[in-house]
Amino acid sequence: MKLKPTTPLTVLTAGTTSKALKRKVMNGKPVLTRAAKTVISDSGEFREKGLCDGLIYNPGDACAFSCTFCYVGSVMRYVASPVIKEYNTCTSQCLGFDDVVIRREDALALLIGQLLTKSGKRRFKHGDNRMLFTSSAVDIAANLELLWETAEACNLILEHTDLQIRLLSKSSLLHRLIADNMIPERHHQRLVFGFSTGTLDDKVAGAIEKGTAKVSKRIESLHWLQDRGFRTFGMICPSLPQADYGKFSRDICKAIRVQICEHVWAEPLNVRGQSLIKTIGALQNAGLRAEADRLAAVSGPRSGVAWEDYSRATFQAHTGNVPRRKLRYLQYVDEETAGWWDGQRAHGALPLGRHAL
Repeated sequence: MKLKPTTPLTVLTAGTTSKALKRKVMNGKPVLTRAAKTVISDSGEFREKGLCDGLIYNPGDACAFSCTFCYVGSVMRYVASPVIKEYNTCTSQCLGFDDVVIRREDALALLIGQLLTKSGKRRFKHGDNRMLFTSSAVDIAANLELLWETAEACNLILEHTDLQIRLLSKSSLLHRLIADNMIPERHHQRLVFGFSTGTLDDKVAGAIEKGTAKVSKRIESLHWLQDRGFRTFGMICPSLPQADYGKFSRDICKAIRVQICEHVWAEPLNVRGQSLIKTIGALQNAGLRAEADRLAAVSGPRSGVAWEDYSRATFQAHTGNVPRRKLRYLQYVDEETAGWWDGQRAHGALPLGRHAL
């Protein structure tokens, strides 16, 4: 069913509140709001990853989805904890970061203020066609309300700047920004679409990516865009240890149509907070014993060599299937491994962290 068109999205005024922000519950979670000063920030980390030229748009701090491996809770704990604590106190509950959605209050009004001066003049210069990434904290298309908010935000950015926008989602709704005419055709070539596809197995994804669309449906959305000539990128992140790394890489690269993607990012699992414990537990609870055992085998305080072998095997498999000019393999390194990964830059490795050379 087609969504009904709304009023023109590029004539929003300060104080406009997306209908997504008015909901009390989203994807089964209570929706909390946080007073913020900005929604666009400059991130050296994401510039280093090559996902953008430093600019990031974040309309929220806690996602409507719940992935066991998510790093955002550890990054946003200082701003999110007071909001969650206040809510728990008022409701006599004991919810954690994964149990709530946190939105930035009046996100679109904040965006307008960052794009335009009070007199309505552009803050971003003409000809500034840097890449902006959305989002590093929340999924921008986790439901239809958020998709509409994303459309509004994109139209504001596209209308009042010359920036390009890289959009990433674990939803299968992203192509509807185009299919339902949410964004004018004149702006289409400034958009680059990507879907997180760390696995092709819907059961595995369903176990560790709670509430997200089936991977098979994300691939369908990606293909819809590619079949119509839209710019796309691959995001094979995060991928678990595999029984056959070569087959895994061949299959997933074929599925996302590497030859069409502008770039392909890939990454092993993030080691943040309780991510490994949660992911192993979720795999076990879903009856995915082999997957859980493989992850457990490379985890723990004495598994440094095994973890490095898993990371290198994943990377080396992708080098055989992704052209080096496209591959951007994200790897956090330590003092012992930094040298090896630095030597792989020509093949698409992107060493990260304070020990990166």
